[in-house]
Amino acid sequence: MNYRKPSTRRAFLQQTAAGILAAGAAPNCFASSSGEIPIRPLGKTGENVSILGVGGYHVGAIRDDSEAIRLVQEAVDMGVTFMDNAWEYHQGHSEEIMGKALKGRREKAFLMTKHHGRDKKTAMKHLEDSLRRLQTDTIDLWQFHEIVYEKDPEMIFAKGGGIEAAIEAKKSGKARFIGFTGHKDPKYLLKMLSYDFDWDVVQMPLSVLDAHFRSFEQTILPVCLERRIGVLGMKSLASGNVLLTETVTADEALRYALSLPVSTVISGMNSLKLLRANAETARTLQPMTMAQRTALLERTKDAAKDGKYEPFKTTNQFDGPIGRKLHGIE
Repeated sequence: MNYRKPSTRRAFLQQTAAGILAAGAAPNCFASSSGEIPIRPLGKTGENVSILGVGGYHVGAIRDDSEAIRLVQEAVDMGVTFMDNAWEYHQGHSEEIMGKALKGRREKAFLMTKHHGRDKKTAMKHLEDSLRRLQTDTIDLWQFHEIVYEKDPEMIFAKGGGIEAAIEAKKSGKARFIGFTGHKDPKYLLKMLSYDFDWDVVQMPLSVLDAHFRSFEQTILPVCLERRIGVLGMKSLASGNVLLTETVTADEALRYALSLPVSTVISGMNSLKLLRANAETARTLQPMTMAQRTALLERTKDAAKDGKYEPFKTTNQFDGPIGRKLHGIE
């Protein structure tokens, strides 16, 4: 396959502009039944997923493994079936916990995990590790994790790069769909999207703060909608920092993210209490009206204008150790 970029920068910008127009006209894609967690289409994959997803990092942070397993199982049983994870979360412990929790429930869950393989060899090793830990033959969605450095896309698409592992994994049936994530700057995600590759899914920060600063909602979301790429929202509370602004409640912040034209909003939940609260928000969701959205953005614009409350964009403290080492970041 040819991974060339579009022939001109102008062509790509025209494509981006078309995506922005598409965002404004995006249909309300809620597919809910009374009393159930709503589901939405995952882009052009043909899959439907729960609008709320379970964050794998927080599952691995729960001290008692039995409690972590119970949280995952209760989530699946109540209809929160999108499961997030990553090869490096807690040195693989998050994947191991989820693998144990999904025994007997695997067919009910849409299982995603991420990896840091910028070259094919590393990516394939991460894939085999994840399959073993998750106790599955197939990962529903396998994503390149943390596209947060300028050279990440070039490394992935170089000869012998990680994209070759992604294609091989999909052909072999070890991964059904392929995507990537990034939380630092939309320009890195645009670079990934500029390559001639048919992405299934993209994961990005989407929140009331993101809308004002270095915005993925304004820049990446429209392109994905235009191309029918599934969108996963993350950091709806800006890693908890949105509450420090004292401008918005946790429920309002989650509702804002869920009201966007995304497939799933992944939430870090480390207790059954929080899982149940977020599930109730999802279950009873009434999409925000334009007036409600405008009022919320007005309340948050001053706090969000310089990225102070989104340190995953403005600092390196949220960049994982594997990427730091790979790019020579202390």
